[in-house]
Amino acid sequence: MMPAFIIAEAGVNHNGDVRLAHRLVEVAAACGADAVKFQTFVAGEIAAADAGKCGYQLETTNASESQQTMLRRLELPFPAFGELKAHCSALGIQFLSTPFDLPSLHFLTDELGLDVLKLPSGEITNAPFLLAAARAGQRIILSTGMSVLGEIEEALAVLAWGLTRSDTPSCRADLAQALDQPGVRSLLARHVILLHCTSQYPTPYGDVNLRAMDTLAAAFGMPVGLSDHTPGVAISVAAVARGATVIEKHFTLDRDMDGPDHRASLDPAELSDLVKAVRAVEVALGDGHKRPIGAEWENARVVRKSLVARRAIATGEVLTADNVTAKRPGTGTSPMLYWDVLGKISARAYAEDEGIEP
Repeated sequence: MMPAFIIAEAGVNHNGDVRLAHRLVEVAAACGADAVKFQTFVAGEIAAADAGKCGYQLETTNASESQQTMLRRLELPFPAFGELKAHCSALGIQFLSTPFDLPSLHFLTDELGLDVLKLPSGEITNAPFLLAAARAGQRIILSTGMSVLGEIEEALAVLAWGLTRSDTPSCRADLAQALDQPGVRSLLARHVILLHCTSQYPTPYGDVNLRAMDTLAAAFGMPVGLSDHTPGVAISVAAVARGATVIEKHFTLDRDMDGPDHRASLDPAELSDLVKAVRAVEVALGDGHKRPIGAEWENARVVRKSLVARRAIATGEVLTADNVTAKRPGTGTSPMLYWDVLGKISARAYAEDEGIEP
């Protein structure tokens, strides 16, 4: 079993400051994450001027500003991502960034040459965007927050179309054809990973529904993971124990910083704890075969029991529950033979606590 791929989600926790973004790269690398992920967008491409904010954004940022205004403050120029990617390479951690619009998608794939695209939950119904992502040829990690199975199925149909056809659908109904072609679902399983996600920041434990990962795997036959917005590290660790192949978790330099996502993010120490806990769980999962390890065989000799004389037994005496019992160590006759021994005539004398021979 491959280790879970741990994505440290820096997102926009740089607050639009390139220096902070580079510091986030350094923290993610020091904590042992496999990748650090940012968000690439052009504010005017993804939100209309009068678009409002989500509830959690109203709580954590200036409630009087529009979503687009907030995004402009958090936007990094495209060249900054090239610098961040180079910094990641120097530190041995993979650079990822989530595109939120077509110009950003094409920049990440055509200019930066990313071979993995992480697509956000909000784009799961954005068919033109999904088609462009599929045609870019990269592996895709698709978050599924706010969606039902039918919406995920339709998103996969768009991806399948982009992976297998050069034309464009004439209407929505055409999309189902792409999934019906032989071998398409196995192709998707090689190209796409689905992340279960609850798009609430932070997510209460009762709203996580980790078993939905099992539902996704059964419904689509694809690898699954978790984009985790809960406090702490426990849910991510539990997801790995349930078979998550990817874990994505926000982190920040300081949860008290201004910005929409800091409150729902891990601090550096917690990110380090997450990586260590996930790796410990992966080692602990083992191979599934139930058998004693080497040390257990030695311990069994000490803590298991053997049949012994409860008291002194004379030659010719009948062995009964009154004169036979089980005591440590487990180096003699197994107590599983207890009833086989009872009723027999003792062939020799035994001192108290002496092992009974079968």
